[in-house]
Amino acid sequence: MPYDFDLFVIGGGSGGVRCARIAAGHGARVAVAEERFWGGTCVNVGCVPKKLMVMAAEYGMAAQDSHGFGWDAVPVQHHWAALIAAKDREVGRLNGIYRRLLDGSGCTVFETRATFLDAHTLDVGGQRVTADRIVIATGGRPVRPDFPGAGHAIVSDDAFALPDLPRHIVLLGGGYIAVEFAGIFAGLGAKVDLVYRQPLPLRGFDQDLRTALAESMAASGIRLHPCASIVSVVEGCGSKLVALSNGRVLHADLVFTAIGRRPHTAGLGLAQAGVATDGSGAVCVHGQAETSVPNIFAIGDVTDRLNLTPVAIAEGHSLAERLFGAGPRDWALDAVATAVFSSPPIATVGLTEAEAAARGPADIYLTRFTPMRHILSCRARKTLMKLVVCQQTQRVLGAHMLGEDAPEIVQGLSIAINCGATKPDFDRTVGIHPTAAEEFVTLRTRTRVALAPTVEEIDAEGTPADLMGAAEMGVGAAE
Repeated sequence: MPYDFDLFVIGGGSGGVRCARIAAGHGARVAVAEERFWGGTCVNVGCVPKKLMVMAAEYGMAAQDSHGFGWDAVPVQHHWAALIAAKDREVGRLNGIYRRLLDGSGCTVFETRATFLDAHTLDVGGQRVTADRIVIATGGRPVRPDFPGAGHAIVSDDAFALPDLPRHIVLLGGGYIAVEFAGIFAGLGAKVDLVYRQPLPLRGFDQDLRTALAESMAASGIRLHPCASIVSVVEGCGSKLVALSNGRVLHADLVFTAIGRRPHTAGLGLAQAGVATDGSGAVCVHGQAETSVPNIFAIGDVTDRLNLTPVAIAEGHSLAERLFGAGPRDWALDAVATAVFSSPPIATVGLTEAEAAARGPADIYLTRFTPMRHILSCRARKTLMKLVVCQQTQRVLGAHMLGEDAPEIVQGLSIAINCGATKPDFDRTVGIHPTAAEEFVTLRTRTRVALAPTVEEIDAEGTPADLMGAAEMGVGAAE
């Protein structure tokens, strides 16, 4: 039977828009439906506005640091409303770009919700539409907590439209969103308490990075509450009383929960189309974005795999090329670099020390130093750099950094690691002096050898990652 469209994309985020544009460029009749805002989470309530806010916080620290370089900078005051207005202008500009890209590529645009009626039929804002192939690219949404008084707390989507900067914030969560906003608010002058269930923030990251970040956050004035969670929030007397599981009670103007994100699949009608999901609501995929239904595909955060904007873009581009072009582009997704825009930022690519050790002996090269800027500024901030190397082949399996410009530096290293560079390749590379980045090519002395834990050690301590944290960092089991 003839269909209204060759391809229908549900979701106007980065992955969905890229998939639609590439497919339309190959002559496909393409439609896209977006019920919320063009550009998805990243452009509107994610990486783009969040990084602008990180930059705003850094300006305040730079003004303080300038004293060490002879500048007589007077105390300055930040104007929250001016930042939010500037952020909104930039987000609006990007929204328009995304919409114009679709219009310019010849896509049909629906600014409404689309839900499945069957495997080839959608209800699009009350209109019945059919498509040969359908792509689910609806992304994710923040998880809202259910403790007593949770209605008094906000999630990350809400943080970008606060009317004022709160004076005292309690943040719940140990993931990248929580640590990023902790740095933002602290850098803008608020008092911040960060509450998280693990002994260290950023579960799943390299243990040395986790420890160094916790130390840096504490040095910046953020009060850390590890191994704790919020049990209730009570509103009263102009502030909120936040009770923690460890018995402490905190007073705050704002309670901000960042306890994870969930695939946005509720109400899409996936069951009517026969699309399988897992327990969290994520669309189950295999191979090249295939779902349980042959003509339906899923890309990006809705699959809950590598929840990164560039990965969603790569998946969307590759899928469109495979369905309508000469063949999919080859994207390197085995070692995807990622960054946490904490204060200072983290960037990482490849295997952690624990992951590498589980595969065989790994040589660890690690350095920690005060960067040149802070020798004069006297800010208590360290840089950490680390290489994880396969002992047998000398291939560099992972690179990890905490410190200023870490995302910019590790982006370049990710090319080398994806190309299979070895430690001798790093050693014979001449560095740029004086830079922090040159340390990655001057790490000559091995710090230690990482080995997989024995069965007895795992039984006694937990998982291999737990053991690595306890044995090497002098702290309790990590997870």
